[in-house]
Amino acid sequence: MEQKINVLGIDIDNCTAKEALRRTIEYMDSVPVSTVEMLTVDSLMQMDERPEIKEEVGSFDLVMPADKTLLEAADITDGKNLRETKEQMFLKLFLRYLHKNHKRVYLLVESEEEGQRFFDYLQKNYEGVQVVGLAKVSARNRADDMLVNAMNGGEVDCVIAALSAPLQEEFIIRNRNLLDVRIFLGLGKRTLPDLQNGVFSDRVGRFLMKYIFKREIEKRKQK
Repeated sequence: MEQKINVLGIDIDNCTAKEALRRTIEYMDSVPVSTVEMLTVDSLMQMDERPEIKEEVGSFDLVMPADKTLLEAADITDGKNLRETKEQMFLKLFLRYLHKNHKRVYLLVESEEEGQRFFDYLQKNYEGVQVVGLAKVSARNRADDMLVNAMNGGEVDCVIAALSAPLQEEFIIRNRNLLDVRIFLGLGKRTLPDLQNGVFSDRVGRFLMKYIFKREIEKRKQK
């Protein structure tokens, strides 16, 4: 059953992975670009003081939790939903769909190292995906016009962004009316383990971010 939950002011779709995949595949036959966001704890916290960004994200076509902590914050206890979120089932199904149908994708990252790891991850696990372009996006050195032209010229089916918040969200909000692609999928920087830097440092960072997030949720519930 499809429903919405609200966490820190953003509506999140609480549906099964298969239902989310069905909706996303339907977006492949529609125009203009459809926006799909894999929302993480850290991206939500980064956007918490940007109400205009949160409002825009809430209007995205599909906002899926990338961390079961978000479901727990909304008191979701359904075992299937928690398990599918923990295992990133929707993302796996969607990448498998892109792989089986040889879809053309364009990758957005923040460094050459991340780009190489992302490309290697797709080649290893989903070699049918056609990566037609890869570009770095920087908050300090914007080149949106060039990137939009490159993506539109590559006859891209899906743009996959692995960017930090709110850089990722700002990019699609500013450019979605200019993109001639079917889907913009925002993963954030922590959704795919293969894109993370130091394992230990990332684990500590996640623990601290989740601790701060849970404290904030409890504080707001008490108000």
